[in-house]
Amino acid sequence: MNGKKNAIQMQLEKDYESFLENKVIPYPTWQYGEIKGTLIKLEVEDTPNFGDTAYIELDSGRTAFISVDMQTDFCGPNGYVDVMGYDLSLTASAIKPIKKVLDTIRDTDIQIIHTREGHSPDLSDAPYLKVLRSKIIGKGIGIGDKPESGLGRLLIRGEKNWDIIDELYPLPGEIIIDKAGKGAFASSNIHLVLKNLGITHLVLTGITADVCVHTIMREANDYGYGCILLKDATGATDQGNCDSAIKSIKMQGGVFGNVSDSDKFVKAINEANLTKDEKD
Repeated sequence: MNGKKNAIQMQLEKDYESFLENKVIPYPTWQYGEIKGTLIKLEVEDTPNFGDTAYIELDSGRTAFISVDMQTDFCGPNGYVDVMGYDLSLTASAIKPIKKVLDTIRDTDIQIIHTREGHSPDLSDAPYLKVLRSKIIGKGIGIGDKPESGLGRLLIRGEKNWDIIDELYPLPGEIIIDKAGKGAFASSNIHLVLKNLGITHLVLTGITADVCVHTIMREANDYGYGCILLKDATGATDQGNCDSAIKSIKMQGGVFGNVSDSDKFVKAINEANLTKDEKD
């Protein structure tokens, strides 16, 4: 169809030409309105091609930082991942980078959201095959069971091992999303929460890179959120899977979003002089 271009097509052409000139993915004020908070300019890697460097603009007042499933079950002793026999250091590697970012943004208007995966005590919201597979790989101990020397039943809401680790525990006012699946958009109210807050962009961290974090990023991308993964603030039970998950985000110029790291994100926050005192 060769008819007159609509407003979206015209804006796309304008932003494309602008990107070619300055390598910045602009914040679409034409779509969301004027900047609500402070404009952040974040460096992202391998954009649009591997080896290239570009930047993406974020509105601090419409950005959410999401720490995915930093629970004892996934990164602590005698939790689910430990019982399954995986190397805890691979998932626990995300703790320090996430803590560094939280220490930086807790004095800003960026919304902080934590997620927890878990099921009801009667397993009524746990897919049968998910539970069975966990029991098989755990040699008889799976979701809903309490391992020897364990803190509680694995991945069951309300158990100590299901909760977020002390180092990253949410402060009052930070949102906690409880989900029954690897993703969040299909098994929680996260989309409603984000829409009510007016969020347009998500900065994603947590575990595991190839499962829960990647699933949430894919879901959010399909819902139209701008997504950025901080690669050092995520981990997986297998390093090869983690690396592949990160690489897949970068394909096709950023098929699911963009990739950065905690140092670059903290630098962008500091360069934007983003503190509550300055906003007040």
